[in-house]
Amino acid sequence: MAEPALPPLRDVIARHGLAARKSLGQNFLLDLNLTARIARAAAPLEHVNVIEIGPGPGGLTRALLLAGARHVTAIERDERCVAALEELAAAFPGRLGIVAADALAIDPAALTPAPRKIVANLPYNVATPLLLGWLRDAAAYESLTLMFQKEVAQRLAAAPRTKAYGRLSVMTQWLCEVRLLFDIPPRAFVPAPKVTSSVLRLTPRAVPLAACRREDLERVLAAGFGQRRKMLRQSLKSLGVDVDALLAAGDTPPTARAEELSVEQFCGLARAWRALSPRSAAD
Repeated sequence: MAEPALPPLRDVIARHGLAARKSLGQNFLLDLNLTARIARAAAPLEHVNVIEIGPGPGGLTRALLLAGARHVTAIERDERCVAALEELAAAFPGRLGIVAADALAIDPAALTPAPRKIVANLPYNVATPLLLGWLRDAAAYESLTLMFQKEVAQRLAAAPRTKAYGRLSVMTQWLCEVRLLFDIPPRAFVPAPKVTSSVLRLTPRAVPLAACRREDLERVLAAGFGQRRKMLRQSLKSLGVDVDALLAAGDTPPTARAEELSVEQFCGLARAWRALSPRSAAD
């Protein structure tokens, strides 16, 4: 089937008055080579329903459709962009659905049946809360191919004993395999942001990296990284249990700091905290 004739993105932006809005975290990626590269990074797409967040004028949306995505569901809160996307939907009959909504307020997995992938150039100002929400149901997706501010992407992929390693690193790697793919310079966007962006792929694990309850892990991480410069025997006091017993049960040296522990070690502390905490008897 021949590809539909599509107008240049700059023409779409001009016709619909799509000047990027800072309040919405909009930076439009207009380079079709780069949008195609992101779509290829998410491949294969022919068998899945793709969910895109914040498509704007539809540059990445086009690339996903041209790359053969079975169906794309685009979630967009900017009404100006919805009108532009409707034109794109007409060019790809039955393959593009548009949801006019705030992505923070909805569950993407409820919008389309499995198998699903998320592919998105995420607005910087909501990227982390969006990801944390999706991780609560990570198994609902085959993969998540996402663009973040480079600093955030590095945190997601960071290893222990590095400056970038923290709560976000542990929670993400506990549930997903993380692979940094490539950077995109500021000049590729309109308007150009002040920072470099990075594309990465998250592949949800069949089971979490180590056994523990999510809420317990979150509590231990909050305590440990809340005072990351302090030794754990000090920073974990806020957990309300005998810290020496906790560290011994979790097989963790009392002089260790949070940034030195692996994901598995944090899970061990989470299990130990549940066993020692008076709260566990009430659960």
